[in-house]
Amino acid sequence: MSATAETHAFQTEIRKLLDILVHSLYTDREIFLRELISNASDALHRLQFEMLTNHALRDAGAELAIHIYGDPEARTLTIADTGIGMTREELIDHLGTIARSGAEAFMRSLEAGQSAEQIGRFGVGFYSLFMVAAEVHVTSLSYRPEATAWTWISAGEDSYRLEPGEATVRGTTITIHLKEDAAEFAERSRLIDIVHRHSDFVSFPIYVHDTVVNRQAALWRQSPSTVSDEAAHEFYKQLTYDIADPLLRVQVNTDAPVQIRALLFIPATLDRGLLGLRQDFGLRLYSHKVRIQDHNKDLLPNYLRFVEGVVDSDDLDLNVSRERVQASPILSRIKRVLSHRLLDALRDLAKKDEEAYARFWVAFGAFIKEGVVSELGDRERLLPLLRFHTSRSPGHLRSLAAYIGDVALDQKRIYYLIGEDLESVARSPHLDYFRRQNLEVLYLVDPLDGLLPSALGEYEGFALQNVDDAGLDLPAPSAADAEEAPPPDLAPLIARMQAQLGERVAGVQAARLLVDSPARLVTPAGAWGSEMARVRRLFEQDFTAPKKILEINPRHPLIQNLHALLAAGQREEVVSAAIEQLHANALLLEGLHPHPAAMVAQIETLMQAATREG
Repeated sequence: MSATAETHAFQTEIRKLLDILVHSLYTDREIFLRELISNASDALHRLQFEMLTNHALRDAGAELAIHIYGDPEARTLTIADTGIGMTREELIDHLGTIARSGAEAFMRSLEAGQSAEQIGRFGVGFYSLFMVAAEVHVTSLSYRPEATAWTWISAGEDSYRLEPGEATVRGTTITIHLKEDAAEFAERSRLIDIVHRHSDFVSFPIYVHDTVVNRQAALWRQSPSTVSDEAAHEFYKQLTYDIADPLLRVQVNTDAPVQIRALLFIPATLDRGLLGLRQDFGLRLYSHKVRIQDHNKDLLPNYLRFVEGVVDSDDLDLNVSRERVQASPILSRIKRVLSHRLLDALRDLAKKDEEAYARFWVAFGAFIKEGVVSELGDRERLLPLLRFHTSRSPGHLRSLAAYIGDVALDQKRIYYLIGEDLESVARSPHLDYFRRQNLEVLYLVDPLDGLLPSALGEYEGFALQNVDDAGLDLPAPSAADAEEAPPPDLAPLIARMQAQLGERVAGVQAARLLVDSPARLVTPAGAWGSEMARVRRLFEQDFTAPKKILEINPRHPLIQNLHALLAAGQREEVVSAAIEQLHANALLLEGLHPHPAAMVAQIETLMQAATREG
């Protein structure tokens, strides 16, 4: 060993990670090569960017390429690139340490039985080579003219060695001494097959035994009519590591108001693996075919952060820092074009394929609602994309346009109901009158739905109104309801209930809209409604439910029985317990009961009274 050689201990997290990789077997071990090619491609992109802004580069004329060579007899595999290279310090930083969150999250995924396919999502791709490597030599020469070559050596155990290396061309060469059961990865045909499957669209030539084997197709710069679904889907999978085809692709090829070549994808699902929606969201930004950023968050509004893809524009000036590129006014123009194209494509999908759009809505509908609330400029384009479950269409999503297309002749409002879930809102007493009059009600059950009514205000001249509003604006009732006999006078029962419930309610009154339910809670005039209560409950730890008016149904047998018992002065304990239970039931149906378990004692009191002899 050279006198200047050094031995370093691995960071604790890496030792744990390597132990798992070295002593575990995976049927898809080939993904290690995809990861090494991806790292090499990144090194080439970084070098390419430096070439535009820094003319003092080592080997400026060397081809930007990736070379792969397998030697079956020696059982070795070599992957070399002519990219940016690494100094001694960078070898230690990049290969001897790792982001704690990435290592720990990845180890948890392996321990939970997740596939090694997830490796690319955690920033630990280099270490995947220890699934096949008995020993690894990494020799790197930085692009900086004054740098010298160093070699990093490891057998995937507790430590690694650093020693002066031999290299005449900038870049990084990884030589893998393969394990006996990994000898297949030295075979030329096997290597070509892996490149085709995982890295066909890397934008630099990949040589396998001196033959270029990848397509290097910049699909986003091709005419949309020439890009097949098969090619686009394969590109998407290599870009995202998603194993499923995307739900929708949108290709943008325009020269005005700004030159844009983009290929965007909407995934089939939100949760595409252990991490679901990546925290490092954003589009890949290119200019003049040079990759500038991997996760640019300024190319789309935040509510479209689930979109994947590539954007390329020759109008961006590369002779500036990447930070200044981020702040370029051209990006705001690109953002406007891309977001409008995506929303138009979603609108077209909704018209042409309701089933596919329903799948989109289940996965990403919350993001569209977020856009309605947060992006005033996109509101008109987003409104046609909204979908709701309603009282008229169980299991079938409805648009606002479909809702107003079916309203009663004298209806002036779009009615909605806030609730915890579809099952609970479907049982709500607030729907009694609306079912009887065949009036449709939107079900708002998502956490963000509390903000929607105020953000929408109205749609096509129809204002939104909560069905728990005490002052509902309703169409004229049917003739049968208009001629119905007046209800009995419940003044004594109302007074008793008000006295017993006290400050727990804002009042007690006879209901005019209840049909099958004995009672409901309504929002007093001037009070903040259920939607604001829902929002406050999400964000306030000491949230207190607002007081509401308890309405009782004069025609319901339970209310009439209570009225009769009170008038006769009989079974006081039953009357008292029933009043408490009516109020508790109403709170429970509104999702406002602070202690549902407390209802058990009340129910048992009523059961005891009901089963008493005589």
